[in-house]
Formats: sequence, C-alpha cells, structure tokens
Amino acid sequence: MAGDASAQSPPLSMGLFFKYGVAGALGCSITHSAVVPLDVVKTRLQTNPGAYTGMFNAFSTIASKEGPMMLLQGLGPTAVGYALQGFLKFGFYELFKKKYAEAVGPENAIQFRIPIWLAASATAETIADLALCPNEAVRIRLVAEPSFAKTPVEALGKIVKSEGVMGLYKGLPPILLKQVPYTMAKFAVFEFTAESVYTYLAKNGTPKESMTDSQKLTVSLGSGIVSGVVAAIVSQPADTVLSLINKEKTDGGVTKAIGNIMRRLGVSGLFLGVGTRCFMVGTLTAGQFFIYDGLKQILGITPAKK
Repeated sequence: MAGDASAQSPPLSMGLFFKYGVAGALGCSITHSAVVPLDVVKTRLQTNPGAYTGMFNAFSTIASKEGPMMLLQGLGPTAVGYALQGFLKFGFYELFKKKYAEAVGPENAIQFRIPIWLAASATAETIADLALCPNEAVRIRLVAEPSFAKTPVEALGKIVKSEGVMGLYKGLPPILLKQVPYTMAKFAVFEFTAESVYTYLAKNGTPKESMTDSQKLTVSLGSGIVSGVVAAIVSQPADTVLSLINKEKTDGGVTKAIGNIMRRLGVSGLFLGVGTRCFMVGTLTAGQFFIYDGLKQILGITPAKK
C-alpha cells in the first residue's frame, strides 16, 4: 500500500476493487474477532465505570462471575460487521485514493499525497460505516447488557421492535465521529510511516524493490502498530460516547444525548479504557495491514512504483 503512485497505476477495475475489498474484509473481520475479549473488557470499563479497578481486574471478574464465554460476547456481530466494513473501507480507499490523485495530476498527487490519503480514507469510512452501524449497535447492547438477548438475531429484533429501524442507527453520529478520524489517522500514519521506513532503508542500501515479500510484511506490521496507537488516541472520546449511547434508549434526540454524555463524563471520563484500546487497536491495526498486504501479494495485486 505505502508508496503507491495512484495516478500512475492501472485502471481500478471491478475485479481489482473486489480483490482489495476481499483482502480488507478478511483483514478486518479476522483481527476484530481475535480481539473480542479485549473489546468486551473495554466496553465494560466504559459502560460500567467504577465496577472494575482496571483492565486485568475486569478480565478476571468477568470470567469468574459470568463465565469465560462472556469474553466472546458479541463475536457474531463483530465478525459480520467488520467484514462488511472492511470490504467497503479498503476497496473504496484504494478507489478514492486513485480518483483524487487523478483529479490533481501526477505531480500534485505526490506533493499532496497526505491530503489525498486523508480525503480518500474519510470518504471510504463514511460509506463503510453505514454497513457497520447496525452490527455495532447489536454488539454493544449484547456486551453491555448480557441479559438483553440470547443471540444477535434476537437482539436485532428487540432493538427494531422497541426503537424502530433507526434505533440501529442512533449510534451513527458517534460512529462517524469515532471511525472517520480513526481511519484518517490509521491510513495516513500507516502510509507515511511505511514510506519513511522504505526511504530510510533505500538510503542505506536496501531499496524496496530488492526486499522480499516477508521483509515488506514486516514493515507493514510495524507501521500498523504505530498507526493503530495514534488512531486509537484520536478516536477514543467518540468511542466512549458510542459505547454509552448504545447502552440505553435516548430521549430528546441523539445530539442531545451525546451532549449529556460528554458533560457527565468530562474530559477524563471520555478517555476511560484508553490504555486497553491502544493495546487492542495497535494490535488489530498491525494485523489488518499484515493480512491486507499479505493477501494483496497472494492475489497478485502489485503496487505501482513511484
């Protein structure tokens, strides 16, 4: 991904878009599913402040009082939701990155590559969140209130019955506030970090063209960790609001509810669980880019060279 000169690359056909999408879907679904226990702990820390003394206490308390399987609560909606989101996010990111680069021309595409990365990721994430939102609403409700429903399908039906279809989308504003800055930081920091590493290695006698696929994947892994931690911090306040707004019905509209939550928590409260989330997001982002770039190699997608 890093170092692509999008304006010079071949046309992004439907087949190529599908390959990008499949790689993104598997990367996001596998990694988000793998960190479900961490996400359960993070959500509990946010929705039940004061109930646990910290991350490890939450792990042990949930496992001992509610059973180890509670740490996998919401796995189904997570796997499905992030597969859909990953397909759309990565597919459209590559599409819009190319389109925006073409719009400004080859020379400007290199000079203004960071704004292009930011714009492409913001556009792609906005589209992807429309698919993610209902699944995230179900997941959070199941984690925050285990007695709410026995299955994701039952939870979905209960939410629609009591709050209407729009009840599945009441978390859309905070999801956008969380996911769009997160994805902008995720892609831009990843691209910039990987580009910087490749530039440094080239200056020291190891150009990217001479590196093996395994070496390139190591760069992807390291760049993913850096981008994940930055993205987690940037999006943490909105993530906290999202967890709370999906826990209970909102009276007076979503905007008013968001304002009430922010006033009630204060600045420090908005960063509840940030340590857990930095670890979780750093891990899963590194995994996403590792899987994504690895599958691109397997699928024969070759980045264009500058």
